Amino acid sequence: MKHLAFAAGMLGATAAFADTPELIVYTYDSFVSDWGPGPAVEKAFEAECGCDLKLVGAGDGAALLARIKLEGARSDADVVLGLDTNLTSAAKATGLFADHAVSADYALPFAWEDTTFAPYDWGYFAFVHNADATAPKNFGELAASDLKIVIQDPRSSTPGLGLLMWVKAAYGDKAPEIWEGLADNVLTVTKGWSEAYGLFLEGEADMVLSYTTSPAYHLIAEEDASKAAAAFDEGHYMQVEVAGKLAATDQPELADQFLAFMVSDAFQSIIPTTNWMYPAVTPAEGLPEGFETLISPEKSLLLTENDAADLRDMALEEWLSALSR
Repeated sequence: MKHLAFAAGMLGATAAFADTPELIVYTYDSFVSDWGPGPAVEKAFEAECGCDLKLVGAGDGAALLARIKLEGARSDADVVLGLDTNLTSAAKATGLFADHAVSADYALPFAWEDTTFAPYDWGYFAFVHNADATAPKNFGELAASDLKIVIQDPRSSTPGLGLLMWVKAAYGDKAPEIWEGLADNVLTVTKGWSEAYGLFLEGEADMVLSYTTSPAYHLIAEEDASKAAAAFDEGHYMQVEVAGKLAATDQPELADQFLAFMVSDAFQSIIPTTNWMYPAVTPAEGLPEGFETLISPEKSLLLTENDAADLRDMALEEWLSALSR
């Protein structure tokens, strides 16, 4: 009888497990890291949905789109989280994404009207440096200096692509000249953000391409005020990170529930001190103490998704040409 009871219990557990719906979300590696938003997001959403949330790291942000395009409609993913507005036009062109019905009181600097992708955070790209060092005030001063910088590859990383769009938005046809001047400042180009920031923290470079919000991590999590973001007078390029539902998902209702959860206070309150970005919807308790110390760009730069798509190949060729000399 004991053996029969054990067997019945095992069958019951197996049935219960089989009845638990699974939602697979592709995202970038730092999101699913132990120090990223992933663990807290997974716990909070599973408590709400009664499901099994699988957060799958798929490289850096720009690598997500490449993986989805490769897998196509056969992808295991239900949701992709981690693209930005420099990639949304290309993502829509694949025909792999479905519209959403997310509605929120966004705290973005502009009105959000995209019916395919919903935002979950935003910020400004910036070069982070040691606060006790004199920082350049623009790309021209950086190019004229002997400072060594670490940047990310625009073919795999959204910050890397954001830098290309930043230079293009600020300088237009003169962007190749800026890259020619910056070429000898570039110590190395990494595949993703984590590798680049790690090299900076190890003292390998004077500055690293990151965000104006990055110093908040050191200040809040480490009680360390030794890092700062350089304010550039050309303005700073904005990044808005988004998520979208795959049209081929076999869990459409659960995917919709996740996207709605993504703009709720339960998710948005996690973002500032794990992803170290501005939340797309201001949490009920506001931003954490320390965010008020961050630089606020006097000029915001952002290309439309269509302009970013049109200029991407040209900007990439200008970058490759300058760095290969």
